[in-house]
Amino acid sequence: MAMVLRWMPADAALFPQPQDPQPPSPWRCGVVVSSKVHKRAVQRNRLRRLLHQGLQTLMQAPDSPHNPAGISGLPHGIWLLISLKPGSATWEHERLLGECRDLLAKAGLTP
Repeated sequence: MAMVLRWMPADAALFPQPQDPQPPSPWRCGVVVSSKVHKRAVQRNRLRRLLHQGLQTLMQAPDSPHNPAGISGLPHGIWLLISLKPGSATWEHERLLGECRDLLAKAGLTP
């Protein structure tokens, strides 16, 4: 296991009022990469961006044939926190994204 997933239902009172015509994202997600994962901030930020991009792809293209992990009917109002464990910096990107998808499915957030 290279990461830990924590989630909880969101408090609707803390969400800002929507000001744009786009529907809000069903999830709010934070990714934590400590200095124990990698000494250099550049590498930690790359890992953080990788996971954010993977989650955006998962939510934006639910029915695309090019995105087999795409899902529809996401539960709304969920806060996620993904914490990477030490040693995960050496994993391949696809393996990290695959584990993230597995954790979301195991938590019952994706089919």
